[in-house]
Amino acid sequence: MTERHRILLVLNGAGLLSSAVVIGWFYMFMLLGKIVLWPIVPEIDVQIGGEARAWNMAHLEGITNGLMLIGFAAIAPLLALSARQFVWLFWSSLVTAWMFTLPALANAIAGTRGLAFGGGPFPGGWVNNVIYVSGWPPVIAVHIVMALLVWGAWQKLQETR
Repeated sequence: MTERHRILLVLNGAGLLSSAVVIGWFYMFMLLGKIVLWPIVPEIDVQIGGEARAWNMAHLEGITNGLMLIGFAAIAPLLALSARQFVWLFWSSLVTAWMFTLPALANAIAGTRGLAFGGGPFPGGWVNNVIYVSGWPPVIAVHIVMALLVWGAWQKLQETR
């Protein structure tokens, strides 16, 4: 993997971690039902929709996926992949990280789950269906990522004999 790709993974990871911080603020304000930043800002009543577990999921998706990208940048030298395979790993990682995090945030805001077209046992509607369909690229990408990680590490291990 090129140094530029590694740096871009770290920057995207930092972007996801930063988004997790912002989501975390909204999560806290949703739980409290008000903005509480005393003594900086007086209490302000707010009604942020969604459920606690959806906000928790969005927050943790940002953290997990941000750390994942930074981890991939760190371990890239331990993988024996071709230049083309590294490009696939890079783009599949970005699709996985962002496209699992952003729909989780959309679910928290919209009060949907996006787990089944039409909602399944959860509330449906067009927002749910858009989120559901947007989940397919990262579902495919994460499998590409995992296959390339295993293959690259295995190949590197074989080189150490």
